[in-house]
Amino acid sequence: MADKSHGLIDDQPIIRLENVSVKYRMPQERIGTFKEYFIRVLEGKIKHRSFNALNNVNLSVNQGEVFGLIGHNGAGKSTLLKLVARVIRPTIGRVIVRGHVAPLLEVGAGFHPELTGRENVYLNGAMLGFSQAEMHEKFPRIVEFSELGDFIDAPLRTYSSGMSARLGFAVATDSQPDILIVDEILSVGDEAFQHKSFERIQSIKAQGATILLVSHSMNTIESMCQRAAWLHRGQIVTMDTATAVVDQYLGRVSEDESRQLSMAGHAELPGGEKEYKPIEIRQVRILNHQNHEQQTFHTGEGMQVEIEYLAHEPIDSLEVGIAIHRQDGVHITGPNTAFDGLDIKAPPGVGGVIYDIPSIPLMEGMYHLSVALVNRAGNVILDYHDQYYFFRINNHGHDVHERYGVMTMRGEWHML
Repeated sequence: MADKSHGLIDDQPIIRLENVSVKYRMPQERIGTFKEYFIRVLEGKIKHRSFNALNNVNLSVNQGEVFGLIGHNGAGKSTLLKLVARVIRPTIGRVIVRGHVAPLLEVGAGFHPELTGRENVYLNGAMLGFSQAEMHEKFPRIVEFSELGDFIDAPLRTYSSGMSARLGFAVATDSQPDILIVDEILSVGDEAFQHKSFERIQSIKAQGATILLVSHSMNTIESMCQRAAWLHRGQIVTMDTATAVVDQYLGRVSEDESRQLSMAGHAELPGGEKEYKPIEIRQVRILNHQNHEQQTFHTGEGMQVEIEYLAHEPIDSLEVGIAIHRQDGVHITGPNTAFDGLDIKAPPGVGGVIYDIPSIPLMEGMYHLSVALVNRAGNVILDYHDQYYFFRINNHGHDVHERYGVMTMRGEWHML
């Protein structure tokens, strides 16, 4: 549940951006080495293109507030964080930041792979402005939090990405900052480290720090932030309570995705040059239980897969099957008509079947649907559309409490 307490928030902005724009100049062609770049500069052969990473942004964040930034990759979120961290300056406008900033723009940034973990801790601490004496005092806490043990004296190149993440996070968050900048920190490391880092951030928050948080997890934004801003192509689309901004953002994402999925569903079917098939898949439609085509569902909603085929000759033992894969390739299920004891004799002409799912058990994500027609006599594949159809599960606003994994068990908790 979101923490909406405002006890530590005053009415004086600790971060303020006034009419801020950031313009980058990029070479129009890729140049492999600095030497080649320098020669082309001297010859006047470098052509640049300019683009605005941020365009006329106005933003204020109050003392003690947890403020979220959302938007697609390339929207300008990281550029805005770098402005607040004083890593870059605006091309136009003014950025005012009061207090000490601890930027977690990239966990482990500045670490050297050939140095040991111990050496990197002191090096990173110096980069953050701490003295050697201060780092001596911090070091035992950093090692304890990172859980690296004897690995602290091993070269960083021998660390896994999760070990490096733990060490970088431990160094950056050991002291209490006025402003903590968090860029997707909760998505790195293993699950245990994610919980530990979340608790550390909550502790920093409880002590009154202002937190500027970027995340692609809308659940994280809603649970941690009082307010949020949605950035798109360098501009703020909307700024409001975290829940209101997330609702608007997911609404737009759902509209765009449904449009794209609909276009994909009506694109030319795979196959290229037509070869003769005794039977072929003519049409596949993904429907809700009101028999309307739909691409976005929620866990627990009903779904139907309508498969229409065209037989050019009689098929006495037709088997129709589907397969569902998650976007990352995990095979979820593969039901077919033979498993259910449905004996299909397909005469020449159009026919079809419907696979009815009373309640979708899948959790949030994008899923691919494959369809196959098989002649059970000889187990011959007659037509096959491999992961050609798509649908998404989106549970926002549907009172689905489970968040992790592939599917829900629909279990219930009871006290002993």
